[in-house]
Amino acid sequence: MSKSKILVVGGTGYVGKRIVKASLAQGHPTYILMRRELGFDIEKIQMLLAFKEQGARLVEGSFSDHQSLVDAVKQVDVVICTMAGVQFRSHNILLQLKLVDAIKEAGNIKRFLPSEFGIDPSRMEHALEIGKETFGDKMIIRKAIEDAGIPHTYISANCFGGYFVGNLSQVDSLMPPRDRVYIYGKFKAVFMDEDDVATYTIKSVDDPRMLNKTLYLRPPENILTHNELVEKWEKLTNKTLEKVHMSAQDFLASMKGCLMNFEIGEGGGEASKLYPEVRYTRVHEYLKRYL
Repeated sequence: MSKSKILVVGGTGYVGKRIVKASLAQGHPTYILMRRELGFDIEKIQMLLAFKEQGARLVEGSFSDHQSLVDAVKQVDVVICTMAGVQFRSHNILLQLKLVDAIKEAGNIKRFLPSEFGIDPSRMEHALEIGKETFGDKMIIRKAIEDAGIPHTYISANCFGGYFVGNLSQVDSLMPPRDRVYIYGKFKAVFMDEDDVATYTIKSVDDPRMLNKTLYLRPPENILTHNELVEKWEKLTNKTLEKVHMSAQDFLASMKGCLMNFEIGEGGGEASKLYPEVRYTRVHEYLKRYL
């Protein structure tokens, strides 16, 4: 069976560049939407050219030009969108409505993976105020996809290592604390290497088991309490940090969809069980880069 042709939208971003690499590594004909709005963004242009040298095909298009999106979509079987939805970076989630319209008109797409990749938005109705807009926008996109009858897979990758592992889940930095660490509750969370997120994502695109379902990334050795995460860092550094225990209502504990407080039902599957051949990065391995 031939591998699906994949179009990555947002292929130069934090997640997108990893999706492109994983798609190429797994042998998919890989296309990247090259947006006309890039202008003089030399770093992104150079990244796109590097991907082209590795075998990716660049497809020009713009969210301000509906026909260009339709033309791009018609060249592939699968569309993966990785547009940023993080509040403190750019926030472009609703632009995907234009992509949904293009996919609907093109009529050839076997699978659409919208920009999610974090916490399952369907479980975040009680999210902290700072995240409500993002989760709400993602649910708007889901409704548009399902109303249009577009085949899809949603990716719930939980807590990215770059945001939650290296800094020991502290809110004021992306680097490890030196002396004191704030501990947010006793709940368990799932921590993921971003490259593994991309690998599992590409594994799912041709998997009939994940059609119109959510792929949850829950590798068992990366399911940890906040204390356990800190202990792994202390073991690597041979240094004990001062611990300040915060209310369970604070930050990490409020991210309920990132925690292990629900069972995966018929509407989803767990990545490490579906694709046991993937050797995922353990949290202590991820932490070593910060030494």
